[in-house]
Amino acid sequence: MELILVSANAELRLMCREVLRELAENCSLIVVEPNGVPPAGDVYIWDFQPRHEIPDHIIGQPTWKHLFLVHRKDLSLFRQLDWSPEPAVLLQPITPVTLSAFLGQALAACAGAPSSPVATIRANCDELLQCLIQTNLRLQEYDQERTNFLARAVHDFRAPLTAINGYCGLLIAEPLGSLNEDQKEVLKRMQHSAKRLSRMASAMFQLSIRGQAKAAHPNLESGDLQECIDQAMHEMALSIEEKRIDVSVDLTSPPVPLLFDKSQMEQVLLNLLDNACKFTSKSGAIEIRGYPFFWDRRSLQARMHGATERRIRGAWVPNSYRLDIRDSGPGIPAEHLDSIFEQYTRYSGTQDRTGGGLGLAICKMLLSGHQGRVWAESGESGARFSLVIPFCSTEASEKIENAQYAVV
Repeated sequence: MELILVSANAELRLMCREVLRELAENCSLIVVEPNGVPPAGDVYIWDFQPRHEIPDHIIGQPTWKHLFLVHRKDLSLFRQLDWSPEPAVLLQPITPVTLSAFLGQALAACAGAPSSPVATIRANCDELLQCLIQTNLRLQEYDQERTNFLARAVHDFRAPLTAINGYCGLLIAEPLGSLNEDQKEVLKRMQHSAKRLSRMASAMFQLSIRGQAKAAHPNLESGDLQECIDQAMHEMALSIEEKRIDVSVDLTSPPVPLLFDKSQMEQVLLNLLDNACKFTSKSGAIEIRGYPFFWDRRSLQARMHGATERRIRGAWVPNSYRLDIRDSGPGIPAEHLDSIFEQYTRYSGTQDRTGGGLGLAICKMLLSGHQGRVWAESGESGARFSLVIPFCSTEASEKIENAQYAVV
């Protein structure tokens, strides 16, 4: 089978290749420039551009045979064309999951036998597919409207926060009059909380970009995790004191300086600590432990893609730093350990760990920008959230080669 992609978008080409690789081994991709003449093929994907003409002969062909990718701003122009029947349309930017769903159905339709009974069944399937695609198109329109609204709301939300931050800084500098130490401390807390709200607003907007979690590029600098933990505990001090929670911190010094974005790491630790405090009962305990760790990234890839082990020799020296935050709360159902890190995802029950569905998703997004990972484990004694930050390999290799650390 041959899939014809009419597009000049390099990202779209790569996405199509990856989706086809997962769907079928005997399917080839032919890329054609928008102003070129596409050859004969089984399935076509058209990256619609108003300035490029669409061949007249494709009108009236089965809906599964042609897929049009249209930007929302060009949707009204696209609908003005004389289509019969209604074509299959997906809004740009498209996600791999959506593209895979359409191509899977299209490839199945293309492989169908030409006999009359099968053709009748196929026609019914085409009609059902068209209904689903049109419904999906409306959902995509609503989703983009939501994203646009969120962008405007975040913009309006950050303006007063910036003003509050500026006024706090003005009062702390004392040009309007002297302050005592307690007053300065309160203003500093207010200023830091305003900055935190601003970071959260930005993270919420990033979570909505293209429907995927994609963080801004972190400003990696040498930092001290202890300072980030202290700041997170400082902001959670009231909750910790009200519930009389015993918090213990035990950090083993890393063999090399850790590189991370301090503000983003503070946000991650604050979200994880807030989650732990929320579900720890009164007079409970939270344990924070950090230590050098060997992180075998390929073990996860092997489970997902069936990859074979290609390591020449066993190298079990630490290549990352791991931080565990364990609480004495009720734990997490095993079937929800992965889904709680997805945005806007909640599970039913009185022990829902997801909150509003953003805090843990933000943690996952920010650590992904650091090339790290966050995950959760649960047991009878509570839940444990763990994160890893990779070492800088060129700087760490010599210093950790002779170090003796346990692989936990």
